[in-house]
Amino acid sequence: MLSGDWSSDVCSSDLTVSEVSAPEPRADELLVRVHAAAVTTADWRFRASSFPGGFWLAGRLLLGLFRPRHPILGMDYSGVVVAVGRSVTRFRVGDAVFGATGRGAHAELVAVKASGAIALKPASLSHEEAAAIPFGGNSALMFMRDFGAVKPGQRVLVIGASGGVGSWAVQIARHLGAEVTGACSTRNVELVRSLGAHRVVDYTTSSPLAGGGYDLVFDTVGVTTFASAKPALTASGTYLPLEGSLGTMAQSVFTSFGSGPRVKHAISKNTRQGLEELSRLIEQGVLKPVVDTVFPMARIADAHRVVEGRHKRGSVVVAMDASVPVGA
Repeated sequence: MLSGDWSSDVCSSDLTVSEVSAPEPRADELLVRVHAAAVTTADWRFRASSFPGGFWLAGRLLLGLFRPRHPILGMDYSGVVVAVGRSVTRFRVGDAVFGATGRGAHAELVAVKASGAIALKPASLSHEEAAAIPFGGNSALMFMRDFGAVKPGQRVLVIGASGGVGSWAVQIARHLGAEVTGACSTRNVELVRSLGAHRVVDYTTSSPLAGGGYDLVFDTVGVTTFASAKPALTASGTYLPLEGSLGTMAQSVFTSFGSGPRVKHAISKNTRQGLEELSRLIEQGVLKPVVDTVFPMARIADAHRVVEGRHKRGSVVVAMDASVPVGA
């Protein structure tokens, strides 16, 4: 079985494609033949040991202090079930599925728990498009609906509106009835507008925080602080960073007392319920995935370089079919 292995915490060139033994599904697991897998910001952070402020040591302890505890990266995937454990009843061999797992999706085969974050693939999507859903879609759904508690008529600013999480956040906030402003670079203005943003700010020419009056500022890329965003918030507004730190944790506690704008520190997780809700909205035509580039597995290092550059549009995906051209 081919897999994308990593052996260092330094650079993407340390990624290699090699043969490893195929996983064996346990009684409560499925074996999925992966057709496509996303390379997410989380994959980059795990590989490069680049964690938001204050969480470096915790990240290293989780992943392996001196060497990778699990050398095959990859969380988000789409593929076809090829085997099921004896206690699995929700899925059958031949089902097209997509989902998220803790590790191992950058491979031809991955074993995943049937009770985990896995759902039937939306019939209208390709495997490459479905692989782009879990991390960005689930994060945006939880941050907009649950943590941000977006309500109809509220004004929401999404910073990094063309990225892997931001592109979903714009669509979900619009679906929830908000007046959405998306901040992005010049080349992505039309994309963000096509996703449903009522207003698009080109951050290369003007500050997305100018004007203000926002009920929610959602920063997906970590380019603002509560201090800089506070003047742009309403008296009861919320500053919601995707990349939290020890500092935002403290600010979240401090601002929860009394009145005035507050900070919300939150961490999302992939769930089956979230995937099924996203799938339902996609089939209804409410949401759509954005795929930047599709790389063949042999060029997984190039996929990591694009993600590490932090200027991708939507998701970067690796296709296991070597015949898939870049940009497909």
